[in-house]
Amino acid sequence: MNTLRILGAYLRRSVLQWLAGRSFIVTLVANQVAPPLIGLAVWTTALPRAGSIASYYVVLLFVRLLTVSYENHTFSNRIYSGELADDLLRPHPVVLQPLGENLALRFWHLLIGLPLMMAAVLLVRVHLQATDIALALPALLLAAVLQFLFTYLLALSAFWTEQAHGVVGFGSTLIFLLGGVAAPITLFPPGLRPWGEALPFRAMMGFPVEIAVSGVTQAEIVGGYLWQVVWVATFAAGCRVLWRRGIRRYTAVGG
Repeated sequence: MNTLRILGAYLRRSVLQWLAGRSFIVTLVANQVAPPLIGLAVWTTALPRAGSIASYYVVLLFVRLLTVSYENHTFSNRIYSGELADDLLRPHPVVLQPLGENLALRFWHLLIGLPLMMAAVLLVRVHLQATDIALALPALLLAAVLQFLFTYLLALSAFWTEQAHGVVGFGSTLIFLLGGVAAPITLFPPGLRPWGEALPFRAMMGFPVEIAVSGVTQAEIVGGYLWQVVWVATFAAGCRVLWRRGIRRYTAVGG
C-alpha cells in the first residue's frame, strides 16, 4: 500500500507539472495520432471493401495514446544529468518516479486526444461489439505494461551510452513496422505472419486492436495472451538485470 501511495504521489505531481506544458503535449499527441491516420487513409483506399480496416485504425488511435512511453526523456535524462544520484537516496524503488510520469503522460495524451478519437468514430463509422471490447481490455492493459517495460529497458542503455534516445527511437521504429501500425499483422504475407505474431511488437500495439475489431479467432486470442505474458516476464527480468549492472557502473564512476 505504501508503494501505491508513493506512485500516486508521483502521478499527481506529474499531472500538475505537465499542466503547464500542455501545449507541448499537443505536439506529442499529434506525433502519436499521425501514423494511424495515415494508415487509415492508405489502407481504406487500398482495400475499400475491407470494412474492418477503418475500425482497426480508429481503435489503434486509442491504443497508441494509452501506451505511450517516453522513458528515454523522463529517465535516461536523469542519468545524464546526474539527478539519478538523488533518486537513489530515496527510500523506495527508483522506478516508481518514471512510472508515475508515464501514467501522467498517458492521462494527458488520452485527455487531449479524446476529441479527435470521438470525431474519428463519428466520421469513419466504427463497428465494435461489447464482447470484443471486453476481451480486448486485458490485452490493452498488458500492452501498456509491455510498452513501458520495453521502453524502460532500452532507456537503461543510458548507463553505457549517450545515445539512449537513438536506441529507444530504433525500438519505436520496430513497433511501427512490426507492431501493426504500418500495416495490420493480419495483412502480413503468410511466411511473415507467424513471426509478427510471436515478436513482442504486436503484443504491445496491434494485438488488443485485433481483438476489438474481431480480427482474430479464439485460438489466436489465447495464443496472443500467452505471448504477452511471456514478453512481460522477459522484459521485467531484462530490466532487473540491466538495472543492477547499470547502477553498479553508475556508482563506480562517481554518479
